[in-house]
Amino acid sequence: MKNGSSSPSVRLGIDFGTTNSVIVLRDEDGDTRTVRFPTPGGNTADTCRTLLALWQELTGGRRLTERAVGEEAVEAYLDDPTETRLIMSMKSYLAQASFRETQLFGQRVPLETLVASFLQELMKLAKLAPQDCAVTVGRPVRFVGDNADDDLGEARLRASLAEAGFPEISIMLEPEAAGWKFAHRLNHPATVLVGDFGGGTSDFSVLRFEPGTAQPTQALGYAGVGLAGDQFDTRIIDHVVAPFLGRDCTFRIMGGEPLPVPIEWYTSLARWHRLSLMRTPRILNEIAEVARTASQPERLMNLVELIREQNGQLLYNAVSAAKRTLSSEDSAVLRFSQKGLTIEETIQRADFERWIAPDLAQFGDAIDLAIERSNLTPDQIDRVFLTGGTSFVPAVRELFIQRFGADKVELGGEFVSVAEGLALANPLALAA
Repeated sequence: MKNGSSSPSVRLGIDFGTTNSVIVLRDEDGDTRTVRFPTPGGNTADTCRTLLALWQELTGGRRLTERAVGEEAVEAYLDDPTETRLIMSMKSYLAQASFRETQLFGQRVPLETLVASFLQELMKLAKLAPQDCAVTVGRPVRFVGDNADDDLGEARLRASLAEAGFPEISIMLEPEAAGWKFAHRLNHPATVLVGDFGGGTSDFSVLRFEPGTAQPTQALGYAGVGLAGDQFDTRIIDHVVAPFLGRDCTFRIMGGEPLPVPIEWYTSLARWHRLSLMRTPRILNEIAEVARTASQPERLMNLVELIREQNGQLLYNAVSAAKRTLSSEDSAVLRFSQKGLTIEETIQRADFERWIAPDLAQFGDAIDLAIERSNLTPDQIDRVFLTGGTSFVPAVRELFIQRFGADKVELGGEFVSVAEGLALANPLALAA
């Protein structure tokens, strides 16, 4: 599982996520420290958004490619969206054989190079040099995608790390890494179900912990599903926001029967950066033309305004804020405004839970499959450890409480548990 024969002086874990990434350092005494990244307003956070912006600058008569990640990538993109390429959800493509490369400034750039570029800039923000580091990186049990090739996904991840300059590389399943962190609090043998909820994937692992033995951790069974927190955002946008932007309108062609507006205009709303791809005269004119005969033309013009003025990021922030509030309150108000439109809609937690019920059912199926693959029954699970932002959604916690009992369910760090486990895990033990 290692690359190269050098002896790096720094050991760290990287949780390379679909939405956010985390770096945790481990010192010689086994203590960990989470790297803090800059956020707007001069603050810092434990996470860096997994975004890569690329653009070109004319320097000394040559056009050189510049890079930025995280919040700096957002700022660069919003500053000049027509000349800046914003790369998101890179992890989601790792296991897709159909996606090999993209065109950037007239050149073919492999996916591995894009991931390596993000990792290099991430390390710069952390004031670390990849060549000085032994890294353990997590991977999901099941990568995103209907035809995901998990072996390909891991191979590409490893190749990306090598291209980024890391001399010693280990790969570990993300829920198993979360389990390492949890295991440090155990003083007796236990069979633990670990639920790791990311932005794009959710993984469930059954692990046997035997503290103080030669094999302290044994993996018994895994299952995963290619959805998580991003899907919950999509549900809110679909039920609350899209109607204000004309999704339910009809229009007429030459006075004929009413027709539904093109649904493809609304599939990009949950991914704010994709709206920029619609910011072309052709698409904006098409929407405006449909609005002329629409049942509620002002709503379609709201969509035009959203796209033209690049308000997708503001909408995304508003939806995420409402979702977070619903984790602790019975209702939340989604507030979003732009020229000609003000949304101030109260969302009841009960409605939100109804919207995400199909997603919860998929979680339940994956939990059952992980236990089945472990040749165990639910009553043989001693503890349940949940990590990731989605684990704080009450309906998600209740899913586990109903199956295993409230006394067995415990929450971990919202974002850092996986990276901490990766840093704590012994790379030599993983390098089989």
